[in-house]
Order: sequence, then C-alpha cells, then structure tokens
Amino acid sequence: MKLQPVGYKALIQRFNLDIIPNWHSSFIAIGSHTHHIEKDGKYIKEIYPQKYQIEDKTVNHLEFALKYDGINLSIIELIFQKIDKAELIEYIVSKPTSKYSRKIWFLYEFLTKKTLPIDDLKVGNYIELLDSKKYYTLPLPKKIKRQRIDDNLLGGNTFCPIVRKSDKLKVYEDENLSQKSKKLINKYPDTLLKRAMSYLYTKETKSSFEIEKITPSTSRIEKFISLLKDAQKDDFCTKESLVLLQNRIVDDRFRDSDYRKNQNYIGESYHLGKEKIHYISPKPEDLETLMNGLIKVHERLKDAKELAVVHATVIAYGFVYLHPFEDGNGRIHRFLLHNILAMEDFTPKEIIFPLSAVMLKNQRLYDSSLEDFSIKLLQFIDYELDEDGKMKVLNNTKHLYKSIDMTTQVESVFEFISKTIDDELSKELEFIVSYDKSKKAIQDIVDMPDRLIDLFIRFVLQNGGKISSAKREKYFDFLSDDEIDNLLKCIVKR
Repeated sequence: MKLQPVGYKALIQRFNLDIIPNWHSSFIAIGSHTHHIEKDGKYIKEIYPQKYQIEDKTVNHLEFALKYDGINLSIIELIFQKIDKAELIEYIVSKPTSKYSRKIWFLYEFLTKKTLPIDDLKVGNYIELLDSKKYYTLPLPKKIKRQRIDDNLLGGNTFCPIVRKSDKLKVYEDENLSQKSKKLINKYPDTLLKRAMSYLYTKETKSSFEIEKITPSTSRIEKFISLLKDAQKDDFCTKESLVLLQNRIVDDRFRDSDYRKNQNYIGESYHLGKEKIHYISPKPEDLETLMNGLIKVHERLKDAKELAVVHATVIAYGFVYLHPFEDGNGRIHRFLLHNILAMEDFTPKEIIFPLSAVMLKNQRLYDSSLEDFSIKLLQFIDYELDEDGKMKVLNNTKHLYKSIDMTTQVESVFEFISKTIDDELSKELEFIVSYDKSKKAIQDIVDMPDRLIDLFIRFVLQNGGKISSAKREKYFDFLSDDEIDNLLKCIVKR
C-alpha cells in the first residue's frame, strides 16, 4: 500500500522546511478504502482512504491541513514565504465565503503583515479562527471585519502559543482544582493556615533553588520568600518588572539591566573543551520582539479566569524558553506560575502552592515538560561553539519560538497542581493538626515548657521516631524511661 503525504507533511517535504513536525500528520492510502490512526507517543499519523485525495497544489494541501491537521502557525508562516502569491489570490477569490479560504486569507495577512489585493468581505457570518471545541481560545475574540473572522488566538503575530483541548486536559477541567483547593483551605482555622504558610513559603523557596542544584544563603531565601508574598498582589509580567524581579532573585554580581545581548544556551561539560547542549535560546537580536509578544499574550489573557492554568503555563514556560536573562530564568519561570495563578484568583487568597516542591519530587515529569519543546528544537539549529564556550547561531531560528504548542506543558502544570493539593498542601495541614494534638498529649503526660516539647518532637521526627541517647542525655535527662515511651507514642510521623 502506497502512502502519499498530504497536508502539512506534504508541504514540509515540498518546500524542505526546517520546522518542528506537527503533532498530527496525514497520508492518503492509494488504492485503499480504509481509514485508520497510528499513534507514536504524542504524535498521531492518520491514514485516509483514496477518496480523500486532493489536487496536488499548495493551497489544496494547506486547506487539507487546516481541516484535518489543525492550525500550526509556525509551519503556515514558512509556507507563506514559499507559496505562489498568484495561486493564493486565485484560490481565495474563487471561493471567498469558504471558511477555509477566509482563514488562509486572514492568516496570510496576519503572519506576513502584507495585504492581498482582495476586497473586504461584505456578507457572511463571522467564524472562529480556532475551533473553541478543540483549542483553548481567547474568551472575547477580536472581530476582523475584512475576512469576517473572530480572531481568538491566545497571542499575536510575534508570539502565539497554541494549546489543544486534549482528553487529559478535559479531565482536569472537570475536577475544578481551584474550587477543590479552596474547599480544602476552608476546613482549617486562620491561625493554623498562617503557621502552615510560614513553612510552605520556605519549602517552596528552597525547592526552587534545589531544582537548579543551588544552595542559597539565608538572606537569598528571605528575599525569595518576600517575592513569593508579593506574587499574591503585584503583576510582574512587564519588561520593567521582569528586570527588577531578576535583580531581586540573583546574586548581586549577576544582575541584568536589560534582556541579554549575547547568545546563551543550557549545556554541560562532559570532556575538557566539550559541551553537551540541552537547549539553545533565541538569538539576542530576536529576543525583544519575542518578549514583547509574550507580554502581549499576558495582556490578552488577563482576567480570563477560566483560562488561569493555561495563562500561567504559556507565560511561565514561554518565558523560560525565551531565556531573556543570563541568570535566574528558571526561578522566574516558576515564580510566574505562582504570580499568574494568584492574580487570576485560581489559588486561595494568601495561600502558596508549593509547586516547586512537587516538581522536585517529580523531577522526571518536570524535566519532560521542559524537554517536550527543547529536544525537538535542537535538530533545527545550526551553531558554532568556540573553545571558550561562546556560541554563535548560524541560521534563522526566530520562527521556531514564535508559536509553540504547549499542550503537554499545560497538562504537566495541571498535574503538578493536582499533586500539590492532594499531597503537599493537604498533608502539611493535616500534619499541623496532628502536631498540635501531639503537643497537647505530651503536655498531659509531662508538664514541660512549649520550647522543650517542640524540641522533643523535632528530634524524634528527625531520628525516625526515636530520641537518640545523646539528645536525651543533653536535653531530657529528667524524663524516665516510661515517660519517654509514652511521649513517643504521642508523636505522629510526618
């Protein structure tokens, strides 16, 4: 059975495009009447019967792609650089009210910033650019009178992430994790919550540094805790705020006053003078435009509370993929998740979700969420690395970063939030309740000062449920063996 590529797959081959493949590729089975789907990880290969065969023109393949492969702005933009303009105009004029010709017409002018010599449409209903049943879309789309299109993209033509409504995301939506977290919090008194938050702010801070294998000083921990508290009330997604944020997060010697001006990358040395490259950031000359586009996405999604997790994810992961600073990008990326979830009222008031702690415990899942884009990207970048580790990117790469499919990243953030609520947050609150009960039970057995009770519980928890001989002799030599045994029974392990 001969398989003939169609849609994006055919056009990528036709024009020899250097682009990350679309998640869905299509083929026509010549001489076959069967239709079936093959899955390879997160990629889908769909094989259509011969009756789906189309005329082998660029515009026909592009229409097929929009019908069956979905909208991939990165691929479409490159196709528009290669397409015969006369063929495109003839196609649009021949069926001006067709929803696919209108979408292609809009996308050409949107992506290329060039106006085709075609009169505005005067009739016809407005149609969605993205199918809101299949994609997360802007709740209040922009009305584009020229093609009678509802532009419901999450971003503009300089940066526009795409998030598909996968089966996994639909399940998370049904769980209503925001409401679930607020119900959990409402079960506990304010005094207990304040004690829990004091611990969780510290835990989140240390975890965010530990992910990057950094051991911060006490002063840097305190600064980051202060920032996390500010995340509850301030909008940090402006250029000025991001620069100030970077200055507050990094060592004073590595503060930036602007976006980076040199090429950076993430790698590790495996031999003298040899680097294993894990990720390459956009070229510095492309960075300002991309970052402006990212900030515009944030502005478009503000107050779209139903898209809180999508909003937080595309900004936080978009930021770390653009890597605008020399240092601190990872911590800012995780901070932005907190900031936007709080600003969109997804998290309970004045409550920190220890997301970094969950990421640290689930490091493979976190790494996988980052690598979903970074690994695909590397094969399309040509670069040189000199003996001092200075990189130069040789080809045009801007288009690779402009429209990232972040479906996997949104799925991962939902999973981190779910684990945070069920594991970290719930267990920490229950531990404090148990801790208070343990203290009271100990007090009923031996009337010790609070300081000594806290010390006893801490030593026992640190020592696997027992009090060491050295600690007992130094601090609790006044307790009998029976009292020690009874006190140990009072303590609930973390």
